[in-house]
Amino acid sequence: MSIITPKCHFCSECIGNGCISELPGTGGIRKNINFQLNCSDWDIYPRNDVPDEELFKLNPPIIRLAPITGGCENVGYAIEEQFYFDIIESCCRANIALSIGDGCPDIKLKSGIAAVEKQKTKAAVFIKPYSNEKIIERAQWASGIAEIIGIDIDAYNIITMRNLVSLEKKNTELLLELKQYANNVLKVPFALKGIFTTEDIELIKVLHPDIAVVSNHGGRVDNRTGSTIDFLAEHNKTLKKSCGEIWIDGGIRKKRDIYVASYFGAKQVMIARPFISALCKSGLDGIKEYVEKTYR
Repeated sequence: MSIITPKCHFCSECIGNGCISELPGTGGIRKNINFQLNCSDWDIYPRNDVPDEELFKLNPPIIRLAPITGGCENVGYAIEEQFYFDIIESCCRANIALSIGDGCPDIKLKSGIAAVEKQKTKAAVFIKPYSNEKIIERAQWASGIAEIIGIDIDAYNIITMRNLVSLEKKNTELLLELKQYANNVLKVPFALKGIFTTEDIELIKVLHPDIAVVSNHGGRVDNRTGSTIDFLAEHNKTLKKSCGEIWIDGGIRKKRDIYVASYFGAKQVMIARPFISALCKSGLDGIKEYVEKTYR
């Protein structure tokens, strides 16, 4: 590990109080409002007085690492490439399903691919909404390790990234081309990540992706105020009719949270900040220790 100064504040609870508006870093937009709502709103669901003992009888979702990039600017690593090798190995030690993301420069995606290759396993690969030509090129880079190809549509709302690398606002025609490429050429499921607005719901109704990921980028994109569990609770029935599986990320901090996700139909939950914190604080076995203490 090659951390100089961790960006994480190692709060007793990772609920958005210690890294207010720290971007780069682990914070979120508008004084962490959506980050904080993501964490707090799990406690108010379900609203029909389902006792916890009934929730815990449900099949728990698979826990998966959310796609994370920016080892230097967001996490505090001295060497960008090392971050990906460390977090992927740490998740493998914890028997956590994997995701990788991409960013600028290309070393972020390529390092994630190399880290998964080193572990001789597969990962969900989430690509930012570039032009379709560039997305397909990047999907080809990852084809050897990709169990799923996904488009991170909410990344379009990161204005600095949008301007830096010319991100596109995707319509159903462009997304259908990518879904067909993933399904028919790479022979893997296609995921759409960043479902958080009524406009996104309309995309899902037409596109019918294999996986719809309810996400607001951990409260790091500025599209509207709210939490991911609130959105899932409102729209889960529509999503179930329009996609193969529902996944969700955002503020999942307790064992109960993953069962609430299951109650609303989520087959997988994605976690980022607590895993970063556990890795930076406790090393390569940190995520395993955190998962066993918190979710299992």
